[in-house]
Amino acid sequence: MSRSRSALRVLLLQIRDAPKVRREEHLSFARQAGLEPGQIDVLNAFDERRFPASAADGYDALFVGGASEASVLEPEVYDFVPAAFELIRHARDAGQPVFASCFGFQLAVVAFGGRLQRDERDFEMGTIPIRLTEAARSDPILHDAPDGFLAVSVHRERSLEVPSGCVELANTDACCHVFRVADEPFWAFQFHPEVDRDTLIERLTHFKDAYTEDDAHLKRVLDAARETPESNHLVTKFVDRILLGEAGR
Repeated sequence: MSRSRSALRVLLLQIRDAPKVRREEHLSFARQAGLEPGQIDVLNAFDERRFPASAADGYDALFVGGASEASVLEPEVYDFVPAAFELIRHARDAGQPVFASCFGFQLAVVAFGGRLQRDERDFEMGTIPIRLTEAARSDPILHDAPDGFLAVSVHRERSLEVPSGCVELANTDACCHVFRVADEPFWAFQFHPEVDRDTLIERLTHFKDAYTEDDAHLKRVLDAARETPESNHLVTKFVDRILLGEAGR
């Protein structure tokens, strides 16, 4: 018997310190997934820095969000990063469905033996076109996404190749943007499928000092931002096709 949408329970590993952004990210995941906020429990790494690898056991899926206040490359500063590595390795090894966004993508790259490169300037920021690979044509989530769809992407750290045991599904000239763990229900997105244009404007304005040079730079980025419906629908597809097994949706 298939599960009902209202019965699903998801854990969101959140790496957010600002209260406003914590709430916004939780609600964004719920909205794009077609779930009630109460169906998504939040484990915030800034609050619970020593969580167990088994923290997501018993949930239907694990979501991993983004971060503008931490770096995967600085575990000595952000001491919750090693615990996050163990959590996603455990989820992968247990075959638990995982949907990782931005910082979650970067966590997965390093946790699975890959490498990240940090950019101090000229990094991807705004709404950008995503190029699909040949492997995406047979992927349960991406097979019907149009090549070149727009997505919200703001990140200083990038991966040029996927970790061993993973399959690249999408990229840009700058970096890999989507990979899946081979034969496992684990997807990682460098862009933000949970973030739409309005949320990008709100969030980038909040973090403008971290990403933009001045108000004029911020205005140029936001004026160029466009709607990202195909990207946002990927969260729904994950829930429909992977968690609920509705292959035709």
